[in-house]
Amino acid sequence: MKKTPLFTIFTTVTFFTTVTAHAGPILDAIKKKDFVQCGVNDGLPGFSSPNDKGQWAGLDIDTCRAVAAATLGDANKVKFTPLTAKERLTALQTGEIDLLSRNTTWTLTRDVSLGIRFTGVNYYDGQGFLVNQKLGVKSAKELNGATICINAGTTTELNVADYFREQGMKYTPIVFATNDQTLKGFETGRCDVLASDQSQLHAQRIQMADPNSAVVLSEVISKEPLGPAVRQDDNEWFNIVKWTLFAMINAEELGVTSQNVEEMKKTSSHPVIRRLLGLEGEMGKALGLSNEWAYNIIKQVGNYAEMFDRNVGTSSPLKIQRGVNALWNKGGILYAPPIR
Repeated sequence: MKKTPLFTIFTTVTFFTTVTAHAGPILDAIKKKDFVQCGVNDGLPGFSSPNDKGQWAGLDIDTCRAVAAATLGDANKVKFTPLTAKERLTALQTGEIDLLSRNTTWTLTRDVSLGIRFTGVNYYDGQGFLVNQKLGVKSAKELNGATICINAGTTTELNVADYFREQGMKYTPIVFATNDQTLKGFETGRCDVLASDQSQLHAQRIQMADPNSAVVLSEVISKEPLGPAVRQDDNEWFNIVKWTLFAMINAEELGVTSQNVEEMKKTSSHPVIRRLLGLEGEMGKALGLSNEWAYNIIKQVGNYAEMFDRNVGTSSPLKIQRGVNALWNKGGILYAPPIR
């Protein structure tokens, strides 16, 4: 009689180890010079512009400052390079800057064919139209035959062309090299309409001599995910910039702010908060940074909500509502992977 085979069940055990990242050439260079070189807009209120004290301020500026806090422990160790739309990508490609944080749209072409990598989205936007109130226009569908001011080197040109083609309408583009020139062209009557991202339109409107003379139409004709970008030649640096933004978003979700972070560090027993603040685990070490990298970001710059509100939100002149930029569990689409 044939015996029944005996089967031995083997249990496979997987061992997980913490990987320590080496610094990478960009971080090495930053540590040597002791500052982050950040490319920013040459003047866009709420995102990147000098304030009344001559200091750079804005949501994109704070993104740069957060990276400096994470890498060097000091949010002030950053130098800003003002760039036009045409200059920005070249400056990043050639190494003139370490990081581009300049209201730049993440697109397929930019992501795969220019040697750069987007590290996330710090503002979800969409393109719209600023029109002179005298036109009496209430909808973008009433813009047939309009002249439109456009900033060169942006996604705006193709978006406008696509929209008017889809609507079966005609228009005349008037292209300018800089934001200031584009706005001046609109104010002086060179064109009927100014086309750009809605956030930028709100910022440009309050720069006008008479802001009440123009209105931003409600239509949004494109997706414009704006975010910081780095070169593709340094994965370690890519991870640092990416997780800097994620740390700020996670901090908001966890209720950790610049005002309570010290108390949280002393008293919180929440395991996720403790990992975020470097009290447990070796999250910083995995990035090639100090374990206080996220604590430094939150203490010196704040969480995402703080950054949004003071620059473009309800505490700013722009008064932009959070909308889709609210957290995923508060009606928006802002979402960050967990820190674990």
